[in-house]
Amino acid sequence: MDKLRSMIGGREDGEESGLTAQVLDASTLSYSTRVKWFVICFAAGILCSIMATALLFLPNGTKLFAVFYTLGNLAALSSTCFLMGPLKQLKRMFEPTRLIATLVMLWNKKPLAIIFCILQFLAMTWYSISYIPFARDAVMKVFTSCLS
Repeated sequence: MDKLRSMIGGREDGEESGLTAQVLDASTLSYSTRVKWFVICFAAGILCSIMATALLFLPNGTKLFAVFYTLGNLAALSSTCFLMGPLKQLKRMFEPTRLIATLVMLWNKKPLAIIFCILQFLAMTWYSISYIPFARDAVMKVFTSCLS
């Protein structure tokens, strides 16, 4: 449990905290309060995102979808600020283990939408050829021979 607390607090094992860190730690929220607010914000973010998806099917629901989906994403992202603190989170966003996820979140959404449209088209094609006997096998053989 102490290892988890030190990881969430941003300290590595054996790393001593200086006077500034001790003063900042003394004025921050307690561990249990940070975890509670993380859960509350993350749940609110998920709820807003689900509500946004439901609102998408209403007439003129695209504007409501955009508002609630954005609020949901902001709430879910800000929930991690309770665990790490906002500055520490910004520093750790660009570590190699999180770099791809950060780039996807910050990337212009139009290319991402195009990629998902292409993936959806490919999934629909794969599903459609499943009704043709041996079509999937034939497509797999063609692609493996082209890639070999």
